Amino acid sequence: MRIIDHLDKIKEPFPNAVITIGNFDGVHIGHQALFHEVIEKADALGGTSIAMTFEPHPLRVLKENDHLPLITLYEQKVELITRSGLDILICVPFTREFAEISALEFVEDLLVRQIGMKAIVVGGDYAFGKNREGDLDFLQACAPHQGFEVVVADWIKASKGWPQRISSTKIRELVMDGKVDQAQKMLGRDYQIRGTVVTGRNRGGKLLGISTANINLQDELCPKNGIYAVTVEYGNQQYQGVANIGYSPTFDDHQFTVEVHILDFNKNIYGEKIRVNFVKRIRDEKKFINIADLSNQIKQDIATARAILLL
Repeated sequence: MRIIDHLDKIKEPFPNAVITIGNFDGVHIGHQALFHEVIEKADALGGTSIAMTFEPHPLRVLKENDHLPLITLYEQKVELITRSGLDILICVPFTREFAEISALEFVEDLLVRQIGMKAIVVGGDYAFGKNREGDLDFLQACAPHQGFEVVVADWIKASKGWPQRISSTKIRELVMDGKVDQAQKMLGRDYQIRGTVVTGRNRGGKLLGISTANINLQDELCPKNGIYAVTVEYGNQQYQGVANIGYSPTFDDHQFTVEVHILDFNKNIYGEKIRVNFVKRIRDEKKFINIADLSNQIKQDIATARAILLL
């Protein structure tokens, strides 16, 4: 996949471009279905399959006080879209000036003339341009005059019996409520956070006999406080683990931490980056009377996590 990080780098239209446009936060299975439809349409036209996204998220520019917690920050979003098989990913730097572009200018000048769009694949509620004036009706009205086709993709459900269509908003709610196993059904993968391993409070190995990796998070969307069965990616390997998110109430120091005990692992990874995939929430945080009780509970959590991760 070719990644284009500025519109100025597009020097000539792409052959028979088929495009889908969105924030694609989470790159969930609904987004993946859109990409698949773009690829199929481009193949039928002998053309170029393209996704266009924006960085930063438009809400962060247009609503200064709206710090929307993102499911996937830019680096991971690009990685996930790259796996889709599309030919081109265009990442548009989103500014207030860009937001002022009218829907007609966006279609005529950018999509048709600069990119060479011959088809656009959208969901039924898609809208773009200043004041979101470029809705589905607008696109369908423009299409005959501008020489492109509008393909309206069906809504995707996570599974049979699932009452709601897949959305980034719903996934965000599930993760924040600790329902990471339900979020997995919509994402098509486990929810992941990334971060650098930092020096903790030197309690895991010394007091509890259970070493932990404390993570300085990059991601802003953090699952609900509690204990989770996780897998951990370090280097090219994946390990099983147990994660604790919260304030360690037994120690009463009121400091928020994300720490992971990696099973059957004894490497020094301070300063290294790891990725933690949340499989299932085990329990709430709990305050214990003494260190021994806490240590015994952690051992039970480890056994529970092993059982979950073997399923």
